[in-house]
Amino acid sequence: MYIYLVRHGETDWNRERRIQGSTDIPLNETGRAQARATGSLLARRRWSGIFASPLSRAMETAEIIADMVGLPAPLPVPAIVERNYGAAEGCTDEEIDALYPADVNVPGREPREAVAQRVVPALVRLAEEHHGESIIVVAHGGVIATVLAAVAPEQPFGRIRNGSVHSFRHDEGTLTLVDFDDPIEEQSELQGGEDFEAQNALARRERDG
Repeated sequence: MYIYLVRHGETDWNRERRIQGSTDIPLNETGRAQARATGSLLARRRWSGIFASPLSRAMETAEIIADMVGLPAPLPVPAIVERNYGAAEGCTDEEIDALYPADVNVPGREPREAVAQRVVPALVRLAEEHHGESIIVVAHGGVIATVLAAVAPEQPFGRIRNGSVHSFRHDEGTLTLVDFDDPIEEQSELQGGEDFEAQNALARRERDG
């Protein structure tokens, strides 16, 4: 079966380059437009279900997409909520550099390994429950980056844009990357908005480290 991971649309905190994490920030109008554009692309294929992180930016993105592809309302999956960035949530790049230099741990930040331990099994469970089907899962930049690091650690990746789509295949209990920026999503460059690492200074540090 196939899982298509979608990053939610833009929020005001994305635009301001503030760390969001588990803070529940809603979509802005650009984000809603991105969700509609992604829904239009996904409507080219047939889907068996749609699921989302319970945070409002992911749920609203999923609701917009569900309406466009003809699916019932999305079901929440608490285990795929965005990574908790602890005390850094709400901070801009400049504030993070001032408060938490590269060699200083951010209080309360969830380790990436812990994110992988909750997200990957949750996706595998969804896959097992939908054997032989194709489903849409709307999540977050940090979650998608973690899944990519877990299932394709040696492969370099580009930007995880708001509204972007990334496809995975499930076989015998494991996930395999099919396409980063799946060809269904060829218009992502036209949707505007910045990528995940441009918006998240802590993610850039982990990549560069």
